[in-house]
Amino acid sequence: MKVPGALKLAVGPALGATAVRALARTLRIERDEAAVAAMWQAGTPAIYAVWHGRIALLPYLYGWRRARVLASRSRDGEIVTRFMAHFGLEAVRGSASRGGAEALRLLVRSLHEGRDAVVVPDGPRGPRETLKAGIVALSRLSGAPIVPIAVGASAEWRLHSWDEFRIPKPFARCLVRFGEPLVVPRDADRAAEDGARKEVEAALRALTWQVDEEAAA
Repeated sequence: MKVPGALKLAVGPALGATAVRALARTLRIERDEAAVAAMWQAGTPAIYAVWHGRIALLPYLYGWRRARVLASRSRDGEIVTRFMAHFGLEAVRGSASRGGAEALRLLVRSLHEGRDAVVVPDGPRGPRETLKAGIVALSRLSGAPIVPIAVGASAEWRLHSWDEFRIPKPFARCLVRFGEPLVVPRDADRAAEDGARKEVEAALRALTWQVDEEAAA
């Protein structure tokens, strides 16, 4: 039976948050936060980048940081926004096709105010694990570093969606790792921004591969 859109929007986020909390309690979660420990201690804001298909556990694990998260203005973006609110995260709405410039300004302001930002750089519709340029522009304009995040699990379900969205299976071993911060110079021209985009994409892909290998070992 197909769930009506209004009902899905009303109850889906709350049910999803409850399910994630229940699932997380069964998991063996290991966190490698060494790359960001000094930044957190100093209160340095950063832009955290994670692939769309890997985000399931992160609001539960790091909602306490009260980051602002970029979400699209679509119905799916509204569901994500309401889901994240259950973990204390606030969304900034916008994407390359709708409201992107305004969202970029709001995230720059948030970073200047000392709040972290979270960007899913292959969202909202892909291509999967291909980094779009917006996160690089955000780093250049704000001066904040980009920090890759990868999440892997020893056993997981993969949805038949564009991002192959991953959900750890109960009692799986999960590994969360933060990569080294990457800074985009404020005076970067278009060529330098494209170079930075490729560097961040390569770093995020490498970190994700590494975490998958270790989680499965």
